[in-house]
Amino acid sequence: MSGQNRVAGKVIIITGAASGLGKADAQRLAEEGARLVLTDINAEAGQRVADSCDALFVEQDVSSEAGWHELVATTVEQFGRLDGLVNNAGIAHVANIATETTEQWHKILRVHLDGTFFGCRAAVPEMAKSGGGSIINMSSTAALVGISPYLAYSAAKGGIRAMTKSIAMYCREQKNNIRCNSVHPGSISTPMVHNALETLSGIKLMEQDDPEAARKAMGIGEPLDVANMVLFLASDESKHINGAELVVDNGDTIGQSAR
Repeated sequence: MSGQNRVAGKVIIITGAASGLGKADAQRLAEEGARLVLTDINAEAGQRVADSCDALFVEQDVSSEAGWHELVATTVEQFGRLDGLVNNAGIAHVANIATETTEQWHKILRVHLDGTFFGCRAAVPEMAKSGGGSIINMSSTAALVGISPYLAYSAAKGGIRAMTKSIAMYCREQKNNIRCNSVHPGSISTPMVHNALETLSGIKLMEQDDPEAARKAMGIGEPLDVANMVLFLASDESKHINGAELVVDNGDTIGQSAR
């Protein structure tokens, strides 16, 4: 269902919006009336998404602290308030405890942990001035189960899960009407998952005779599945949900736990 204005007038920042989950989030929130500020390091693709959503695009490296101050200031200057933040930007590469390099380890932690920290810290005061809001931190089922080939990614997403709960409790203590929740997608049809399938299994999903049928047969979800959760958390429908971890994986994690 779309066009119900579930986030009408809300000003929301979405990072990593040029593709995958961020793009789907932007399109879904725009359908429901949000005023969006989209960011990504890929300026060309990010601008295309912004144009399709009638949104403002800002080129951003989320691991830059100064960039976050500029982004939030630009948002408030443009729209007068800030109601939501979707910390979606992320990267991943295949490496386990034996093959992970120090350089890649720090790079992944900077993007995920530093980026989420800087974003939340910059957003909370402005959201409080606006009367509250919703922070949605994109984690992963990798934060909940052991995935050997994704050591740094798993560690970073686990850190986001814990950080989210700490921020949620702080906001509750401050009575500032800000909610902070994490979303934990499982296998979703995004460029990151396609790359993982090819690297680990040699499967090129988009080159199958019928990619959509192959996706369903492999139990891989759609970006829209996650975007609908983000929409719910960004809307006032989730006003009593704070510090939660919302899993979007069609039971994958509980199935792995049971084996």
